[in-house]
Amino acid sequence: MNGVQIKKDPALHAMLPDSIKKAGKVRVATDVPYPPFEMFVKEGESELTGLDYDLGQALGGKLGVTFVFTPQKFDGIVPAIQAGKFDAAMSAITDNKERQQVVDFVDYSQSGSGILVGNANPADIADLDDLCGKKVAVQAATNQLDLLKGHQATCSKAGKGAIEVQTFPKDSDAQLALRSGKVVAQVLTKPAAGWVAKTADAGKAFDLVEDPAAPGGYNASPNGIAVSKQQPALTDAIQKALQALIDDGTVTKIYSKYGVASIAVKEATKNAAVD
Repeated sequence: MNGVQIKKDPALHAMLPDSIKKAGKVRVATDVPYPPFEMFVKEGESELTGLDYDLGQALGGKLGVTFVFTPQKFDGIVPAIQAGKFDAAMSAITDNKERQQVVDFVDYSQSGSGILVGNANPADIADLDDLCGKKVAVQAATNQLDLLKGHQATCSKAGKGAIEVQTFPKDSDAQLALRSGKVVAQVLTKPAAGWVAKTADAGKAFDLVEDPAAPGGYNASPNGIAVSKQQPALTDAIQKALQALIDDGTVTKIYSKYGVASIAVKEATKNAAVD
């Protein structure tokens, strides 16, 4: 995987619950596709790839077990963990207080909204304030639309024009508007923006704006690996394994492969959301 050789850590393997050691695997639920976190290698086939999948394989390597991913509809993931069908889930799940009532989280990324611009950033957009007075594309009925609406007051306070928000039914439609110069930027989730910037026309179509003040994106919240509350030892083992992968640089390599190095966390926390 990425030319990275992951060695099993016997001390971490020893932390695993006996049932997992015996099975030799962790049963992981995931909702596919949701690029760049989860994708099919080929449309119509079952082989998986993506940031969560690669990270799962690295965690499994470190723990000396296999992380076996099974597609599951997103809204059914947490109930399936509660019912004991899965041990864990890796599916870009936002760690929040409500979900913490029923599963535990090991947090592995921070993810909020990002700004996608044309190649070489012709309008020189560096942050949200630079969108004031300009035409910006966004998918309808999203957090990103709320973010732009919420920023209008800041624009007017600064004496700049309002953001001319143009909504589209799909992200891909918004990208067409950006390609054709109808808008100067598109606001979407930062991981998706990073992935599109890396992959569209082999990276030549778009750029991702990196705002140092918001490395994980605007209004970023933690994403967590959800683990069954019946298996606290598994949560602890995954947390320690993730920290080992952060420390040895594996996490940065995996995230960079998907164009989203900036959303990685420096520390593997547990149930970090405090909303």
